[in-house]
Amino acid sequence: MSDAKSRSRESSGPAAPAGSDSAVYRVLARKYRPATFDDLIGQDAMVRTVSNAFETGRIPQAWILTGVRGVGKTTTARILARALNYQLPDGSIPGPTISMPALGVNCQAIMESRHIDVLEMDAASHNSVDDVRQINDAVRYAPVSARYKVYILDEVHMLSPAAFNALLKTLEEPPPHAKFVFATTEIRKVPITVLSRCQRFDLRRVEAGMLVEHLGNIAGKENISVEPAALALIARAAEGSVRDSLSLFDQAIAHAAGPVKAEHVRQMLGLADRARVVDLFDALLRGDIAAALAELRDQYDSGADPAVILTDLAEFTHFVTRVKIVPAVADDLSLAEAERVRGRAFAATLSMRVLSRTWQMLLKGIAEVQAAGRPVAAAEMVLVRIAYAADLPTPDEVVRSIGNGSASAGTRPQNGNIGNGGGAMPNVTGAAAPRLDAPRGAPRAALSPAASPVARLPDGAPETAALRIGRFEDLVALAADKRDLQMKAALERDMRLVHCEDGKLEIALEPGATKTLVNELSRKLSAWTGRQWMVIVSREAGASTLKAQADAQDAERKRGVRADPLVQAVLDRFPGAEIVAVRGDTEARPAGDDETMPAPESEND
Repeated sequence: MSDAKSRSRESSGPAAPAGSDSAVYRVLARKYRPATFDDLIGQDAMVRTVSNAFETGRIPQAWILTGVRGVGKTTTARILARALNYQLPDGSIPGPTISMPALGVNCQAIMESRHIDVLEMDAASHNSVDDVRQINDAVRYAPVSARYKVYILDEVHMLSPAAFNALLKTLEEPPPHAKFVFATTEIRKVPITVLSRCQRFDLRRVEAGMLVEHLGNIAGKENISVEPAALALIARAAEGSVRDSLSLFDQAIAHAAGPVKAEHVRQMLGLADRARVVDLFDALLRGDIAAALAELRDQYDSGADPAVILTDLAEFTHFVTRVKIVPAVADDLSLAEAERVRGRAFAATLSMRVLSRTWQMLLKGIAEVQAAGRPVAAAEMVLVRIAYAADLPTPDEVVRSIGNGSASAGTRPQNGNIGNGGGAMPNVTGAAAPRLDAPRGAPRAALSPAASPVARLPDGAPETAALRIGRFEDLVALAADKRDLQMKAALERDMRLVHCEDGKLEIALEPGATKTLVNELSRKLSAWTGRQWMVIVSREAGASTLKAQADAQDAERKRGVRADPLVQAVLDRFPGAEIVAVRGDTEARPAGDDETMPAPESEND
């Protein structure tokens, strides 16, 4: 098979002797363009499907090939045209085949795009109805010398809507001697009416490891010395495109003017050393901003682009995150040894919270650097933010230090474990009360501190059993006990108490209360207590609502808690933090009192 490949490449245009007028250098992307299905890399599913179709005679009238740039769409279309028309001079091949061990009668002309029965058209520059009309007129005639007439339309999505419509009828019922092969990078722009008439193949990106192996084989044929790390950098930069990888390899050979080393490729692409990127990542996550800024400046002075440095940092953060989830990711051959080993170490140490926060900050920082007038200064500020965020204590560490009576509430424990952190700069939520160890499952009391619980009815007692209530707060507790949250909220928010006794309630309503509230309350109280209730709307102003009283008490507790020295230490450590809620005793601890406060009897939000 290797002899067949070499013969096909030699026949496609051998290099002329040095010094002749026709001695023209051919770039690697053209010199090593695949000529058979065996030469294609990374497209095994497509090759298997075409092979089975040829063997069983189930050959469609049209194919459409889609994929990213440089993945081999046009090359595959030419190989399909060659396979459809493969014939040996002795006539031993009666029909289409994917096995092409030697050049056939039509192979050379098809590969050079000059065969009269294989029309290759660029739809980007021939996208009108007139161009499609010429195809419709010519497709009726039989091929001149080949087995099939093959029409290859590259970038078919560029055809105008009218051109697509003109092509539909011919595409659905072409003559038996005509085949169509379309190629596009924008499959979504092709009308569904065209897609439904074609057999679709999605050409995949070629994996980095396979690209490294492919480039290594070409380097051996060209007698070029190249470092594996350099090939890995080229394969990673190509992003799955074979043509891009060959073009970059061609450029690296010219840039190095000798053995191709990883340093040459980094200089050519403006990349940072992967090991130095890992060092920068390590300094950031340790909070060593001085070392991080020095490393960034050193890489910048060496020619690395600040935006590319941050992009490499984000890529390594993503790699560590993937290794943390799927450890087998670190076995990728396109990665450097130091990158794999240290990536595993970071994945075992760092928390998912740290990695996700670093990723988000880098993602936002890359856009800032690209838009900044001084990219290196913007990159330094991004690193400052990440490093200082890495050194901040997490909310649970702050709460733990305050609960233990630590002298410095904002000091983070120095345990050398960079994975123990993980919170971005937090707001102090629920950490401002002197007592922070109240159980989370403690039941909540009624909004009014004077409210007393209503005795529940015994199990099996009838709903109409008489229940005597003499206080407004007991009514609120009764509504909560009956699970009527809507009425409970109305009692707390919309009613101002004037007078309350058993069987009679006199209230004043808030402006936003519903008109049917009084009648509904009277009906429900009678059903709940087993006796008739009279609810009267008074002209008197009445007391404040329970909600207003609770809000005033909460504000007073916050003012008292703010004076506590430990709370002040937390607020000073986190500028802009707020006291959102107070849980514990309603009395603030006096300044200088380090004794542990008694456990709270209730929890107020």
